[in-house]
Order: sequence, then structure tokens, then C-alpha cells
Amino acid sequence: MFSNHFDSNNLHHAYLIEGERMKALSEIMRFLESIDIKTSGNADFSLISLDSFSVENARNLKSLSVEKSFSSSLSAQANKRIFIISTNNFLLEAQNTLLKMFEEPIEDVIFFLIVPDKNALLKTLASRFYVISLERALGEEAEMADKFLNMSLQKRVDFIKDLLIENEGEEEELEKSVRLKALKFLNALEHILHKKLVSRTVLDIGVFEHFFKVRKFLRMPGSSTKSLMESVAFLTPNL
Repeated sequence: MFSNHFDSNNLHHAYLIEGERMKALSEIMRFLESIDIKTSGNADFSLISLDSFSVENARNLKSLSVEKSFSSSLSAQANKRIFIISTNNFLLEAQNTLLKMFEEPIEDVIFFLIVPDKNALLKTLASRFYVISLERALGEEAEMADKFLNMSLQKRVDFIKDLLIENEGEEEELEKSVRLKALKFLNALEHILHKKLVSRTVLDIGVFEHFFKVRKFLRMPGSSTKSLMESVAFLTPNL
């Protein structure tokens, strides 16, 4: 439950929610309904769910956000325009396109941005949001990360090679799928490694700084997912 972060009398103009999509979406919907904002049959409510949020998507969002409300309700809450954006991959160019929009609140417009990892966002963008972090559901990635920490370097390289294999689909979609798999695994590896190092009262900041850089470059079209993840295999300490 994170609805206690929402104050119906003093809503923030933009919320950044880090965590599992369906859990976050369910909470948001429940809250909106509780303050008489309809989530169906409402022209002022938009749910945008994309695997990858592009510059074109960002430009469309900017255009939509400045349109006038369709509602003629006397209720101040019901007159608000709501945008829920859920994405696994928020491209850097798209983030830069939306910086000013999130910096300067638009009257009666509220944004909810759901992402699996807030660290993948530009700090300048994230700072414009009220941030809510849900407990991460790492699933099988956590098990793989735990095993990865005990592998020899050659086995790590082989593991990365197998992890990034995708056989079916258009080239562009294949690349997106591979990058998403890499990001999910990197998030799990970072989480597991941090827990292990903290429990040993040893924390190598350098490796986490490298993870941050890899995560940043993985979101840049044209970067080599294989090379980036192999650098993780080389620099991650063996535990």
C-alpha cells in the first residue's frame, strides 16, 4: 500500500513510482476512484503503457497535456486531467524532451510515471517528481544474479552471451527485448551484491558507479548491450 503518499487536498503535479507495474497501477486506480476521478469513460484520463518511451511519445504527451479539460463538473478533483505513463525503458532523448514540462506544473494536470528502476532516469528529471519506491520483485533474476557472483570469469561471459539471445521478432524489437533483459538482470545483480557486501561491512562504491554508467548506456540506442554487460562480468567482485 502506498496510497498514504497521496494527499487528496494537496496533490503533487507529478509522481514517480518505482516498482512492479500492476501493483502500482492498481493502487493509483483505487486512489483516483476514491476521490471521484473516473478511470473509465473519462476523456480526461489517459493510461499510456509502452515498453519503450520514445521522443515521439514525449512530444505527443506534451501536446496532450496542454489541452483543456473535457469535464464540466463542479468538483475540483473531477476537473483534473490525469496521465498515467508506464514504461520499462524511458529513452534519454525522451527524458530531455519532458524536463521543462515536469519542471513547470500545468494547472489541473497530474502525472503518474511508473518505472521498474528510478535510477535509470536522469537525476534532473527524477528531482521534479514526488518519488515512491515499492519493494522490488526480482524473481528469477535474483536467483541468476546470486549464481553469477560465484561464477568464474569465463562462465560469466558465457552466461551473458546466453542471457542476451533472442531468436524471433523484428530487429528493432529484438534489440529492445535484449536491452530490457539486460536491465532487469543488472538491477537484480546490483540488489543482491549490495545486500551481500553490506552484510560483510564491505562496500565497493566503484562497482555500483559502474552499474549506474552501464544502465545509462543501455538506454542509449546504438550502444553495444553485449560489450556493456561483459564489462559487468569483468568488474563485479566474485563472492
